[in-house]
Amino acid sequence: MIKLTRRSGNPFVLNAELIKFVEEVPDTIITLRDGEKVLVKETADEVVGKALEYCRQTRFLPEPV
Repeated sequence: MIKLTRRSGNPFVLNAELIKFVEEVPDTIITLRDGEKVLVKETADEVVGKALEYCRQTRFLPEPV
């Protein structure tokens, strides 16, 4: 689970495993596997970073070199 902020300013927690893709157009939109779209304040790079950290913690992925 990763902590994010909706464009309205409300924080929420998203299951990172449900993310299909992230895009900036210019706002950051996260599309989930079921097709639902979530608009967030974080940049795409921040979302990806949080998702990667989540994967490292749950799947023991190595730290980047």
